[in-house]
Amino acid sequence: MKQLYFDNAATTMLHPDALAAMMPYLTDQFGNPSGVYEHARTARKAVEEARARIAEAINAKPEEIVFTGSGTEADNWAIKGAAQARGLKHIITSAIEHHAVLHSCQYLEKHGFDVTYLPVDKEGFIRPEAVEEALRPDTALVTIMLANNEMGAIQPLAAIGEITRRRGVWLHTDAVQAVGHIPVDVQAMQVDMLSLSAHKFYGPKGVGALYVRGGVGLKPFIHGGAQEDKRRAGTENVAGIVGAGTAIAVTSGEIPTESVRLTSLRDKLIDSIEKNIPLAHLNGPRKNRLPGNVSFSFDFVENGSLLHLLDMEACCASGGSACSSGSPEPSHVLTALGVPVERAHGTLRLSMGRHTTEADVDAVLALLPPMVGQLRAKSPLYGDYLEGDLHD
Repeated sequence: MKQLYFDNAATTMLHPDALAAMMPYLTDQFGNPSGVYEHARTARKAVEEARARIAEAINAKPEEIVFTGSGTEADNWAIKGAAQARGLKHIITSAIEHHAVLHSCQYLEKHGFDVTYLPVDKEGFIRPEAVEEALRPDTALVTIMLANNEMGAIQPLAAIGEITRRRGVWLHTDAVQAVGHIPVDVQAMQVDMLSLSAHKFYGPKGVGALYVRGGVGLKPFIHGGAQEDKRRAGTENVAGIVGAGTAIAVTSGEIPTESVRLTSLRDKLIDSIEKNIPLAHLNGPRKNRLPGNVSFSFDFVENGSLLHLLDMEACCASGGSACSSGSPEPSHVLTALGVPVERAHGTLRLSMGRHTTEADVDAVLALLPPMVGQLRAKSPLYGDYLEGDLHD
């Protein structure tokens, strides 16, 4: 039975080119890049080449890229570091951010900071005007994600960046879901900081990066050494960084064709689910959406049961963010969109990637209608709904 992998938003398969590039630095080329001898210089050269590749992918300068252990670390550093560096006590974010951002903001609230959580419309978009209206003389940072991991909405960062740059406020974006999948240009968006994570674009886990615009005086988040130009202490994960650099070079080059292909598959999924499954509700927008992201909520269905049935057919999917799996609470993203609690518990996210084929899409489309029907047949609430419908 072929595995149907529809959880690329959680993690992607390591690209073969990335693995091949990493192998020498896991074996013979094991030098510490902070050393002065040739073995160390080889490792240093590999790290700097990867830094240049990531910088090129987002239109930054190599010296503006700092490697981290994850996108979560990059988010924490950007937010807490900006709060520390600027000496101002107000942060602006949105209600649909990843928990790496939300929990960092909540941490700051416990330490005397005031945080404004901007709402989104029913499709998940933030109004740039709302950002400007929320700005205060003591605003240190605006942090708005570029693309949402649960329902795919791509935010108007360029419009927001024009506002924050004009007002002299730093702008950070969590671009973990966007980099390697849609064009990302830090100059066009006028962002001051940007977080990314290698395992979201076919690189290895345990490697992230933070873009820090030149002139932004972000203080070190981890202390103990002079690595990363004294900005992030700790011996660099050379093999992981090399894999990240290789993966971003490959995926960035594929964006023009891959985004078109995945958008076509995405729209096929959306259209077919809406046509063949009653009481299915699309979460997020139809346009300005990540190419590979589909999220539906099904009335009278518990997503845990649906995911179990899919797993039995070797289909990997999720109910939303991988970081919130197992939580009894409804997704904060869906709550922000106004999705009722009962409906939110019936949410299925299908996220596609470079290995997803049309045959895979056809296979999952064949599985879903009978599975949803099977689960609804066991639901007393669905029975009540049908009886009420018959009496209307």
